[in-house]
Amino acid sequence: MFLLKKIIAAFLMPVPIGLFLLLLALVFLLKNSYKKAKIFLFLSFFWFALISNQTISNMIIQPLENSHQSLKNTPKDIEYILVLGNGHKTNENFAITSELNTTAINRLIEGIRHYKNLKNNQSNVKLIVSGYSFDDPNSHAQMQKRLAISLGVSEADIITLDTPKDTKEEAIESKKIIDGKKLILVTTASHMKRASMLFKKEGLDIIESPTNHKYFISTYPSSYFSGTNIKKVELAFHEYLGIFYSYLRGEI
Repeated sequence: MFLLKKIIAAFLMPVPIGLFLLLLALVFLLKNSYKKAKIFLFLSFFWFALISNQTISNMIIQPLENSHQSLKNTPKDIEYILVLGNGHKTNENFAITSELNTTAINRLIEGIRHYKNLKNNQSNVKLIVSGYSFDDPNSHAQMQKRLAISLGVSEADIITLDTPKDTKEEAIESKKIIDGKKLILVTTASHMKRASMLFKKEGLDIIESPTNHKYFISTYPSSYFSGTNIKKVELAFHEYLGIFYSYLRGEI
């Protein structure tokens, strides 16, 4: 079910949708249905123009990122910080900062920021890192642990969740550890809305700490239409589909 969910979601992303429209235009062109070919060619052009536009991409992702404010000041007396997993690829020729993707690194740095703020005032702070291995020899949690240690986190203060495949499973596994205590939840801003609902559905008392915001306004010419904007739309589509799927399953 997990793999099927990922495959279906992959084909409902912005770029595959645009390519499907182009494919339809090509099919009708080969069939000499020039009117239909022109229609789908225009739709595909219009689609890519929309999703690559800065204003449109910001409009799509902004509601997700604005669902929770940034946690600028670390609350006191919190014992657990959970950094949700993202992606990595083990390569012994690379530094650990190249093996983990930028989203994972950004999330971990935010978690470590809270960890160090709390560590200055108390000794019983735990940093929880999460994520399974998929097709990699190392779990994502273990890769995050390696980077955290290199950035000054005590190995004794790190808890790894090596088996969760998605946010729902991360919530379930976290609940077994924190024993009803408050938890700082760190994830990407666009993902926080869904993550927060999933964790609260499991009865966890969380303090949201969104990071890695993608909304921005730039007057630099190349920013008006760019692949960066398409990526923002892709992230938003992934979250809206995830929210819809979780709603259908009664998970939120």
